[in-house]
Amino acid sequence: MTLTRNKEFKNNAVEVICLLYTLLFVYAAVSKILDFENFQLQLGQSPLLSVFASWIAWLVPIIELLIAILLVIPKFRNIGLWASFGLMIMFTVYIFIVLHYSSFVPCSCGGILEKMSWNIHLLFNITFVILAVAALLLNMRIKQTNTASVKYSKAFKGLTAITAFSTLVVIILFLSSENIMHNENPFIRRFPPHPAEFSNAIDLKFNSFYFAGFSNKRLYLGNYSTPSKIISLNENLGDWQVKNIQFDPKDIPFKIVTTAVRDSFFYLVDGSVPKIFRGSLTDWKINKELKGTPYFNRAVPLDSTNIVFRSNNGRKLTSVLGVYTSAQTPSINYNKKLLQKQIDGIFDTDGTLLYSEKMHKIIYVYYYRNEFVVADKSGLLSFRGNTIDTTKHAKIKVSTLKNGTQYAMSSPSYAINPHAAVWQNLLYVHSTAKGRYENKTLREKSFVIDVYDLNKNTYLFSFPIYHTSSNKLDSLLITDTHLYAIIGNDLVVYELRDALRKEIKSI
Repeated sequence: MTLTRNKEFKNNAVEVICLLYTLLFVYAAVSKILDFENFQLQLGQSPLLSVFASWIAWLVPIIELLIAILLVIPKFRNIGLWASFGLMIMFTVYIFIVLHYSSFVPCSCGGILEKMSWNIHLLFNITFVILAVAALLLNMRIKQTNTASVKYSKAFKGLTAITAFSTLVVIILFLSSENIMHNENPFIRRFPPHPAEFSNAIDLKFNSFYFAGFSNKRLYLGNYSTPSKIISLNENLGDWQVKNIQFDPKDIPFKIVTTAVRDSFFYLVDGSVPKIFRGSLTDWKINKELKGTPYFNRAVPLDSTNIVFRSNNGRKLTSVLGVYTSAQTPSINYNKKLLQKQIDGIFDTDGTLLYSEKMHKIIYVYYYRNEFVVADKSGLLSFRGNTIDTTKHAKIKVSTLKNGTQYAMSSPSYAINPHAAVWQNLLYVHSTAKGRYENKTLREKSFVIDVYDLNKNTYLFSFPIYHTSSNKLDSLLITDTHLYAIIGNDLVVYELRDALRKEIKSI
């Protein structure tokens, strides 16, 4: 009687465990299938499985349903238990890697577990692993007549083999996915939770402001309409001050005057004249003219004596980058190979010119193609990098006017990377291209910023900057603690969180 009751208890225990697994897998699979698009999107944001989201999104619910079928058929129940154990080991290893080795912790992926924290996920999975082991051992004792030592030896070998195999599969997926994401990205963005959080915003009243620079924990804004006035604010957009540049332009025929701030100096520049003047932030007086500058349409100060610029001094007015050095005898060093022509060499090479003071690197991000150029302070090429979108060739049409002496866009242009900013080793690029597995609603309400590590020439992750009263982003500026954006008439500031700040590396 005791043996019968003992066997009946074991049978009931196995039945209950199989039922629990069946309910879990059926519920999880059905939840994934009913909300398949969201499930696939969440897998696409996974730091382990991003690259494989398209087929894993189908494979996981199919396997869960197949295992559930095996568990309800007595003849195949033992196979179902072994499969349940292996799958749950995979889920457990996945969560452990997410919590301890991934670059960020993503959202949950459907079903019951979506309502749990990741640590609770881990405990939940470990519990089911233990239940699977218990059911397998009980089932083995029920069906086999071998000695206990032989039974447990076979069970231990089987459990060890499946654990090793399942762990290895997840690790291989993780390592290969990370390598592809960072170096051969198939246009899949990752959105870690809150790498930058909205902090403050002010209404500038006008849309003619631009970022002049950042120095000594103060932000400087220029205004195209009133170039002699500079707005100075603290990091949190407080302590508003108006600075008046003291300068007598005399008879200089300025057309487009802009101001740039670098370290303790400000620069008054107009490439159509061409003229560059320098002054001190202490008194806002022009005290030096950097003579001998060429005509240019972009210019960024590198330091008190060096300016990187872009001009149309190339063959057939094509754009080239050069470095101007102010000395007793000013010098200009062009590198005509940095910008590469695809169509006309003018519009197709248009882009954003930047300088990383900490890295001593010049960065040029093309508007119309997925490429950026990194050069040293003298203008020599360091390397070429790619943004993660798939636009390799500029999608523009250019018309020739006045017998080949003028050029113009003959169709509306579509800038892939219209804005960019750099701070130390991190390059921030505003991208207008939609990646795979991306939330349509998020894109309609925000500007997507992709972050790249220039030290490794790799993509890191992305985050949104939300629209304000306007949906037009005009410019970006980054510091070690904040991101600033001019959106229409609004100046907004986002605080950089740990996910971003830990990626900043001092040179």
